[in-house]
Amino acid sequence: SELAVRGTPGKYRLPRPMIATGLDFSFSGLKTAVLSVLKNEKTNPADLARAFVDVIVEVLVAKCARAVEMTGITRLVVAGGVGANQQLRAALDAEGARRGFDVYYPEPELCTDNGAMIAFAAAFRIESGVRSHAFSVKPRWDLQH
Repeated sequence: SELAVRGTPGKYRLPRPMIATGLDFSFSGLKTAVLSVLKNEKTNPADLARAFVDVIVEVLVAKCARAVEMTGITRLVVAGGVGANQQLRAALDAEGARRGFDVYYPEPELCTDNGAMIAFAAAFRIESGVRSHAFSVKPRWDLQH
């Protein structure tokens, strides 16, 4: 995102994967599109980074706004590593002001990778003597309920 700040907005048009559908999202098609641009065009890294960040921010803001609208909540909490992204924070704050919901973020230094947070929580459980970690996994849980 630091490189993206120096990029020109709109220089590259990348797809907005799943932006118009429910609350599910995937950025796998975006990765392919970036690779295609890199293969077929002479690129400015800052411009391509800007296009990439713009897509991620646009999709995440659209999904968050849709979730707020569907649920009627008035407070949105952004957690995990993505919460440190300044472009995302600015866009979510603007969308919240426009639609009437508040957005809360941890301090940037506390926005760590979700996998690291889960591993840290597991370490505490193991240290406290909890040995059972059985749970059922449903990789396609419906996010709309």
